[in-house]
Amino acid sequence: MAALATISLFIGVAELDALVFFASRLPRTVALILAGSAFAIIGLIMQLLTRNRFVEPGTTGAVDAASLALLVVLLTMPALPLWGKAIAASIGALAGVFGFLALARRIPSRSSVLVPIVGILYGGVIGAVTVFFAYRADVLQELLSWSIGDFSGVLRGRYEILFFAAAAAAIAWIAADRFTVAGLGDDTARGLGLDTRAVMGLGVAIIAVVTGILMVVTGAIPFLGLIVPNIVSRLIGDNMRRAVPLVALLGAAMVLLCDIVGRVVRFPFELPISIVMGVIGGVVFLWLLVGTARPVDAAPRRRRARTAAVR
Repeated sequence: MAALATISLFIGVAELDALVFFASRLPRTVALILAGSAFAIIGLIMQLLTRNRFVEPGTTGAVDAASLALLVVLLTMPALPLWGKAIAASIGALAGVFGFLALARRIPSRSSVLVPIVGILYGGVIGAVTVFFAYRADVLQELLSWSIGDFSGVLRGRYEILFFAAAAAAIAWIAADRFTVAGLGDDTARGLGLDTRAVMGLGVAIIAVVTGILMVVTGAIPFLGLIVPNIVSRLIGDNMRRAVPLVALLGAAMVLLCDIVGRVVRFPFELPISIVMGVIGGVVFLWLLVGTARPVDAAPRRRRARTAAVR
């Protein structure tokens, strides 16, 4: 991460002087680190709370609900300051996460593949409603600026609110043991004396705050909260206290790498980071889904083959 941060400070810049460095380059690199770390951590929290490896704020309706809340603010109070928009987006994300959790409990099958698909459909419905009203109000361009992750507009004085998102994500490390126990299931967690409702509320609040702030400052970063926790889980297991530092470092490193790629591929032009991350994340997401579904589909075929061999 340190190497990528150093490269990020100096690459893709035609002319670099003290003003550009401290007003643009340094704030952008710090914003990349804070956003990548915080968003990867809330992906880990989301997966523990739902006990599903294929969910993250972007596939559970949190990002779409935050966009809807921002649209309401744009239509009713367009002059609201940045922190006010962040609060509104956080409230929208909070409602979106609670809606997804309520919907997930009603799914008859606890299939690890079905839950994220339902979440994508749920977010798609919210997103369709948001786009419809944005189109009718002729503010679709402003809406797209929030839904597409892009750090090109990060300047000194417009990114400092990301420290609040990082602080909210850091609380997850303090309560890591409780989240780990909550990931064992409601019955097991209650048997161990854990207040599951309080832990669930804390986790949802952290997810909502981080999602709302990132939506306002940088825009949505797809699949980041999905890829990074899965990679770390395959390396060290499901102990959240051990995983949080690695998830934060790997999330920051991946965001820095995608941002560097986006600045270099078509220099002096720049690709939004959400495009690069979307390509990588989409491939990994499909690989994870196929890898999980294959053993389930292969089991009946093996039974039929054994039956045929006996006959």
